[in-house]
Amino acid sequence: MFLDAIPGTGGIITAIAKRVGCSWHTADKYIKRYPRVQQAYRDECERVLDMAETKVIELISEGDPQMLRYYLSTKGKHRGYTERQEITGAGGEPIVFQVVYPKGTDGDNR
Repeated sequence: MFLDAIPGTGGIITAIAKRVGCSWHTADKYIKRYPRVQQAYRDECERVLDMAETKVIELISEGDPQMLRYYLSTKGKHRGYTERQEITGAGGEPIVFQVVYPKGTDGDNR
């Protein structure tokens, strides 16, 4: 019953539960309990991921600037395409912060 209900759902548990006629929680427990059902669920999730990746590649081929930026910032990190910047102290050393408390306080502001 569950094995037949999974294909075409995109891995959406609510859709699987609706096809089987049970609650979301029951479907989730069933998927986690039975290895064959779990594998079918994973296969469906991977199928949808493959579809999404195919669309990403299509959009890149069409020159979509947002998709180009997204792809490079996620898949091109090892080549330096990232929006994250690391800040270090002189010579790559850690940055040292000094906290200065106002006069007349003991620095314990809990």
